[in-house]
Amino acid sequence: MLGKIFGALCGLSLLFGAFCGRLSEVAAAIPDGANKAVEVTLTLLGMMCLWSGVMQVLTDAGIIKKIARLFAPFLRYIFPKAYKTGEGYEEICATVSANFLGVGNAATPFALCAMKKMQKHNPTPEKADDEQVTLAVLSTAPLTLVPANLLALRRAAGSADPFSIMIPVWITSLLCVAFSLLLTSFLRIRWRFLRTRALKTDD
Repeated sequence: MLGKIFGALCGLSLLFGAFCGRLSEVAAAIPDGANKAVEVTLTLLGMMCLWSGVMQVLTDAGIIKKIARLFAPFLRYIFPKAYKTGEGYEEICATVSANFLGVGNAATPFALCAMKKMQKHNPTPEKADDEQVTLAVLSTAPLTLVPANLLALRRAAGSADPFSIMIPVWITSLLCVAFSLLLTSFLRIRWRFLRTRALKTDD
């Protein structure tokens, strides 16, 4: 789908460039854009490698377990089964911590590991259970304190003040987390209600 979208954008760019008589500028922008894309990719790759290594060091040093204690009052209500069994709970805390630091790329391996461990206690292995869905939602719309990747992108793009977005990011991420948790809770309750009503109807 993304390939089709980008293909359409490229086609439209060439079409409008030809229509406006600016094909020479379009042709000049292609190599410049390619060079900038490589620079941005290397910047993000460096950030991802750095923070992935930092998160692994923190995990090996046991610091993630200490962070887990800080998040425990919050996460144990969101992931009660993982909290009780211990399967994937440490990885969930690492995922939340990495997203909190704004390095979602470093959080992805921890989230995948947590999903695999949580799958052991999934009564319906062919479908994601409630806690797996919640983890996926929190990984997509996380609470972010320092948007490291976004700051790196702004700096690579030549922003004079990359940190000017901090307060809007805090507000937006907090609202996204609150809304996503409310929405998943509502859908979970609604699904259980519909399933219970369907079972009563069958009886």
